[in-house]
Amino acid sequence: MQENKKKLFVGGIPWASTEDDVRRAFEEAGTVVSVNLPIDRMYNRPRGFGFVEMGSEEDAQAAIDRWEGKEFGGRTLKVDFARPEGDRPPRREQGGFGNNQGGY
Repeated sequence: MQENKKKLFVGGIPWASTEDDVRRAFEEAGTVVSVNLPIDRMYNRPRGFGFVEMGSEEDAQAAIDRWEGKEFGGRTLKVDFARPEGDRPPRREQGGFGNNQGGY
């Protein structure tokens, strides 16, 4: 499977940030194709991380150079190339009902 060198993982995004806020920030580095900020269903707000797809590998590298370790909305961003799904560790089930960990 070929690695997508245009899609970035962005950690440390302030919870109050919108996809438009992130898009505007990353457009400083180049063309932004898409922004995805997963929503925390419990709190109905972004989870503090997201994915930004840039228009080219060069734009993606420029975005990393521009934003990695930099302050955005009071938080420090972590920006790197997103890993393909198969390269990610499996999700760990967390507490709650139906997790086969006993309790009642």
